[in-house]
Amino acid sequence: MSRTLVDPRPPIPVAYRTDERSAIQEMARDFAMGKVLPIANQLDPEHGLIPGELRKEMGELGFFGITVPEGYGGLGLGVFEYALVTEELSRAWMSVASIIARSGIALSLDPSQREKYLPLAARGEWLGCFAMSEPGAGSDIASVRTRATPTDGGWLLNGQKMWCTFADQADCILVVARNKPYDPDNRHSGIRQFAVHKAPGAFPEGISGNPIRKIGYHGWRTFELSFDDCFVPADCLVGFQRAETAEDMGFKGAAAGMATPRIHTAARSIGLARGALEDSIVYAQQREQFGRPIGDFQATRFKIAKMASDIEACRALMYQVAANSDAGEKSHMAAAMAKYQASEMSERVTSEALQIHGGAGYTTDFPIERYWRDARLTKIFEGTSEIMLRIISDHLLPPTPLR
Repeated sequence: MSRTLVDPRPPIPVAYRTDERSAIQEMARDFAMGKVLPIANQLDPEHGLIPGELRKEMGELGFFGITVPEGYGGLGLGVFEYALVTEELSRAWMSVASIIARSGIALSLDPSQREKYLPLAARGEWLGCFAMSEPGAGSDIASVRTRATPTDGGWLLNGQKMWCTFADQADCILVVARNKPYDPDNRHSGIRQFAVHKAPGAFPEGISGNPIRKIGYHGWRTFELSFDDCFVPADCLVGFQRAETAEDMGFKGAAAGMATPRIHTAARSIGLARGALEDSIVYAQQREQFGRPIGDFQATRFKIAKMASDIEACRALMYQVAANSDAGEKSHMAAAMAKYQASEMSERVTSEALQIHGGAGYTTDFPIERYWRDARLTKIFEGTSEIMLRIISDHLLPPTPLR
């Protein structure tokens, strides 16, 4: 008996819906399903890289310039539209949904450099990566030990960095380092950010990198980087004209800039979960056992109902936080809540989807295992779930000062 496959994706809620947003969502959805998903299904199992041609098409569609001001060649849109596109791309391949954030590195540069690089970034022709974490410093940004030592005309960087995704192909590595010795009594002091410009596909003199073996997040490489007297010109110190008066601006900048990436991660998580849900609905109506589609059995039906409900609850929270952010209300607690709820939900939903697929779900013949692997990462990067709970609880229950 033939069955009609119902689309489980609800439209943008009326309170947030505009013709422009609906058109952006539809365009991103068509691109994700028509172009990204087939490439992901082919390349992810063999750990292939995101093709340059696909990145070029994304640039032409404006995906890299969503939040870039129109004066710099971007679309001049908000976090809400950024989240819409991210969810659609992540439904196909989270790595592609993630690469659109690499243009945002240009927004961190000083005004003179933004003039040069931001128009290129908006087209996807100049992309960066972020080097903050170290072997002994993850969520604790104030523990970074990489040193920046003054020298003629600039700085010398020395130290190690971890988890630098896209470091090899990037046009710039934004490095968090100290320009003064570590002081346990003033841990934030001296933390700055340095823009290391480079040629894509190579590391400059003074930087070497080793790829990290990952269980997921394929499509691009993640590196451990070593800095050995890597020279950085003076004007590549972010805020270099205020170098003497803003000794902790690198820490403040890194911490203050996390709200939008966490909304971005919530959208990535929701996209992964939605992909798992949509594939499960199709599979449940096609896979038969005991003479009936497994979608007729209450155990499967209730799994799908709960999956869909959990996704929609997280999407509603993400929409609210994104809309508030665009209205000028940037709440780190709300962004942490959205990221926490969506990433935890994504792991649950993708795991249930794998269960619905049974043995087939545990093969690379279906994309379910990719959603599952990538969903697990969303609970770790951009701040672990435990750090999100710390941020939320610190807002609600400020810690008692040490006596």
